[in-house]
Amino acid sequence: MTESALRIAILGLNYAPEPTGNAPYTASLAEGLVQRGHAVRVVTSHPHYPEWRIREGYGQWSNSEAMNGVPVTRLRHYVPRKPNGVQRLISELSFGARLLFARWGRPDVVLLVSPALVSSWIALNRIRIGRRRPAVAIWVQDLYSLGIAETGDGGGVAERVLTAIESNTFRRVDGVAVIHQRFADHAARRLGAAPESVEVIRNWTHLPPAPVIDRAATRRALGWSDSETIVLHAGNMGKKQGLRNVVDSARLADSRGENVRFVLMGGGNQKEMLQEAANGVERIQFIEPLPNDEFQAALAAADVLLVNELPGLAEMAVPSKLTSYFSTGRPVVAATDEGSVTAGEITASGGGERVDAGAPAQLLDAAIRLGSDPSTADEMGERGMKYRHEVLSSESALDHYAEWIVGLATERSR
Repeated sequence: MTESALRIAILGLNYAPEPTGNAPYTASLAEGLVQRGHAVRVVTSHPHYPEWRIREGYGQWSNSEAMNGVPVTRLRHYVPRKPNGVQRLISELSFGARLLFARWGRPDVVLLVSPALVSSWIALNRIRIGRRRPAVAIWVQDLYSLGIAETGDGGGVAERVLTAIESNTFRRVDGVAVIHQRFADHAARRLGAAPESVEVIRNWTHLPPAPVIDRAATRRALGWSDSETIVLHAGNMGKKQGLRNVVDSARLADSRGENVRFVLMGGGNQKEMLQEAANGVERIQFIEPLPNDEFQAALAAADVLLVNELPGLAEMAVPSKLTSYFSTGRPVVAATDEGSVTAGEITASGGGERVDAGAPAQLLDAAIRLGSDPSTADEMGERGMKYRHEVLSSESALDHYAEWIVGLATERSR
């Protein structure tokens, strides 16, 4: 370690080897900080997302391992088999309780990762009553207050309580990192964060460079024919993804006899319901989560990559899957509300087109249009790759995080 090196504790519910959500970014950040000379310790849970089941080989009350040079402490917490709003809250509370009594080392900086907000707030309170006061920052991937408001989960009481916790957290930490300017505006205007404490640092493409693949062989291995248009949604199947819209599009494709297949790849708490809803639908396929190389090959072998959102989601999240999609050279269709954060990303990148959320006919028509126009599809894919390199570079994002964290530690030491 150099003289300017810091001891950094990263506290978050999700970490590698989980393939989706926050986990790949948290792991990439921890490894990037180690490469920049800092001593990083991660305190997290056992891998359980998006399956909501602790993976084989894990599950001890606590254990420690090293992953790519990062010491990782894993704590057992409550993992609901079929999570709803209340069960997820209990899950976060149980992880927060474990954080209260866990060893974090003697960090110069503590970085909290939200989600999970509630366990982050619990950890913040441990720090504030302790004798030693490291700099404290929170890294915000989703805004809970917006999520509750836009999905309707939990009703008005849950919205008020979580908004109060989020606001209290943002006002008490030394720094708030958000992944989009719209989040920064909301954090300052509605949640009381000091504007000067909020830093916008975009997410990045956490996957390694895309492998050269045999596209035809990959399609055959996945059961896809060369002639059909493959529309692939990769990642979590939760409420905010609104994937019943995709099932309805596939059913409409059946009735119209279109040569298209919708593929849902991944896991999540809505998967079982979606499979039941898709019973008897021919033009839909479910695929289990794949390891990185196979995951990237599947993305590259598809014709169209899909972001699908529940109607009414405008501000709450920037889909992390876009950073992976833009690495493939394939066009993106985003089923999202006009004016949403996701719609803005599609417009800014030029890497795809938007259709209305919850409009299965529009989704199907866009898929057929791009599948039958490879020239336009390729142009969109190239623009998405350019956006990924110019705006979503991992090196620039990780440098930005390192500089921000060092700055917080310097201010705290004064």
